[in-house]
Amino acid sequence: MIASMTGFGRGEASSGGLTVSIELRTVNNRFLDVAARLPRSLNLRENEIKELIRRRISRGKVNLVVSVEREENGTLPITINAGAAKSYAKLLNQLRKAVKIKEPVKLEHLLQFSEIFEQRETENTDQKEWDVLQRALKAALDGLEKMRQDEGGELERDFRNRIAILEERLARIEELSKAQVPAERARLRERITQLLENEPVDEGRLEMELALMVDRLDVTEECVRFRSHNKFFLDALASPEAAGRKLNFLIQEMNREANTIGSKSSATEIAHIVVGMKEELEKIREQLQNIE
Repeated sequence: MIASMTGFGRGEASSGGLTVSIELRTVNNRFLDVAARLPRSLNLRENEIKELIRRRISRGKVNLVVSVEREENGTLPITINAGAAKSYAKLLNQLRKAVKIKEPVKLEHLLQFSEIFEQRETENTDQKEWDVLQRALKAALDGLEKMRQDEGGELERDFRNRIAILEERLARIEELSKAQVPAERARLRERITQLLENEPVDEGRLEMELALMVDRLDVTEECVRFRSHNKFFLDALASPEAAGRKLNFLIQEMNREANTIGSKSSATEIAHIVVGMKEELEKIREQLQNIE
């Protein structure tokens, strides 16, 4: 089943007072592009997180937002670096004496230096956070995948309907073309006879030239190739693999065959049908920009 590149997924996991929440948003993009917004404690895991996403998503612009909440049970996640605080106090006192300021060094002056506080170290914090994050990410990816597949299912139904319309129009073109060929042959023979009038006609040469001219008007080969592209298009829709690029290529080939049919045929009704087919192909092409 095909999948859309547009979707949203959210996942949350908790363990031992630690809660990780993840939101994933995806939009159209030619290639896979993952932009992650992580808390500082997970910055070193960015590449690993992106690799987990790559295993599930092959195309699209992915925006990832991770938030982490901790229950500290009354204790703060930071502690005082007493050595740094003393060093800054000593440095400030030296500065005060050097510039002859009488005002004593106060706590508010020391608070300007972030180094006097440091994160409290706890055992296995990193591994615990990583384990919880992976569970939250899996839930977010599952939700995202379901939404993308649901939308892909709607697009697939639309594609199948439009391919059916193209098949009907191909059948009508073939029907008109079969009627056009003998009529065009008779018209050309009559025209040539009128031009030559009383001059002798080499029937063998005339028949050969008429056959060549009629062959150039025959669109059977183009219709056969068009139907082949339709079949491969429907097969790609049913494939479990990402088919966006293949479907885009097939639409280009269908459009090429439609152009050839239009240029070869001189019948007004066939020309009108070809215009309608190209409109359907353009609608499919626009929708394909959202397929993974």
